[in-house]
Amino acid sequence: MSARRPLIAGNWKMNGRKADGLALVRALADWLAGEGAAHRDRFDMLVCPPATLIAPVIDALGGAPLDVGGQDCHAAENGAHTGDISAWMLKDLGATHVIVGHSERRTDHHEDDEQVRAKAAAALAAGLVPIICIGETEAERDAGQALAIVARQLNGSLPEGATGTNVVIAYEPVWAIGTGRTPTAQDVAEVHQRIRAEARGRIGDGADALRILYGGSVKPGNAAELMAIEDVDGALVGGASLKAADFQAIALGCP
Repeated sequence: MSARRPLIAGNWKMNGRKADGLALVRALADWLAGEGAAHRDRFDMLVCPPATLIAPVIDALGGAPLDVGGQDCHAAENGAHTGDISAWMLKDLGATHVIVGHSERRTDHHEDDEQVRAKAAAALAAGLVPIICIGETEAERDAGQALAIVARQLNGSLPEGATGTNVVIAYEPVWAIGTGRTPTAQDVAEVHQRIRAEARGRIGDGADALRILYGGSVKPGNAAELMAIEDVDGALVGGASLKAADFQAIALGCP
């Protein structure tokens, strides 16, 4: 069994108003204080709500062992960037992590590896742990380019100063996000193994401590199988993180 403690991270995306978010996080906090308390040495848990909910969610936790992160940040500390939020602002609210380079950002906002790397560097400078997302499209996988794509994205997005403990990598095959489709266990193992090998080339033996999450239609029914795969150190969960029972069940799928 790996010495890396799995991380179960929920990306709420653009979902939830205040009442919804508070009800969800209170349900998770209650579970962690009750039934889930017996399993707390098996995983770390993180939720990444919309920016509008970060402060009230943190306030509602009441010290529960549940981290809160942002879904994106700007590379600059401050400035004339209307509508953006900086890593330092997230840290000021009490966030511990921030997702950068999610495929929806790469696609919808045309973010490239250089921009993702700059955001990850800003997160490190602010004292946040960046969760750096990488993953291939269906066309790239069908063309046999999946391993080359994730290697390129990892090397292009990993910032200077990255170590095995101050960053997290999330592999999300773009074609599996929100579709209900997942790669085979062999496919996931192959990609995660390649990611760790590439990381070792960048950060040396520190790659042994690097948490590499799988994301892409993770749900209670497949979580245990996915997290039993070598080099899979948790999950970045989308839709299933919006239901407390499903998110809890996924966490219980940790080895």
